[in-house]
Amino acid sequence: MPKTVISLWFDTEAEEAARFYTSVWPDAEMLGTLRYGPEDPQREGQVLTASFRLGDTEYMALNGGKQDWAFSEAISFMILCADQAEVDHYWERLTDGGEESQCGWLKDRYGVSWQVTPVRLMELQSDPDPDRRQRAIQAMFTMRKIVIADLERAADSVSA
Repeated sequence: MPKTVISLWFDTEAEEAARFYTSVWPDAEMLGTLRYGPEDPQREGQVLTASFRLGDTEYMALNGGKQDWAFSEAISFMILCADQAEVDHYWERLTDGGEESQCGWLKDRYGVSWQVTPVRLMELQSDPDPDRRQRAIQAMFTMRKIVIADLERAADSVSA
């Protein structure tokens, strides 16, 4: 099966973004950069692409120049977090210079959309008890950053 690498288009910030992302993930590394050569004298020496790995996923950041399009929420990257400490880590790092949204979504400083999602949320959304599931989902709708303890409290609460 062919390998899939995620490609992200930047105006001129490819290497900067790659270095930022590899500073956020504990299991990450820069894989290399490709620079423009003499065939493009105006950009010779500038970064064309920066390749990096976050966990098991490889990315290539491309300095493609200004275009009429931008990143949007139509494509986002979900980070499945084992616990609240992981949620807090990714939320704090990725919203630095970015913006928070609802239900665990955010845009980072480059406009890339991420979903910082605790595994516990996924478990509660699959709870066999429809009332518990609904209470957890309703609690999520009120949150920006997902707080696991608040989800569990909501799931376990029973209205009288």
